[in-house]
Amino acid sequence: MKKFVAWLIIASFCLMLVGCYTNIHQVGNGAQGTNKVSKKEWYVLFGLVPIIEADSNQMAAGATDYTIKTQHDVVDVIIMLLIGNAIISSRTVSVTK
Repeated sequence: MKKFVAWLIIASFCLMLVGCYTNIHQVGNGAQGTNKVSKKEWYVLFGLVPIIEADSNQMAAGATDYTIKTQHDVVDVIIMLLIGNAIISSRTVSVTK
């Protein structure tokens, strides 16, 4: 039982080290509406090698005023925990026009 509690404390501490983050960039005057397009980016080897990258210019489809939101959220953390960060990691890119 003591071993289980020790492992539970260690696992809880490790989960606290995993964090979510959000980066927001405004192009032009920022989003003028609520039209939102989202895409996942996938990486391997601790995020060093891209597999699938989102092209924000393509997602904006020629708009001059839009907001780019790059986010590592709870879903991405769960994927990382299940698969392992060394193997595959992901983040979500959203463009609001």
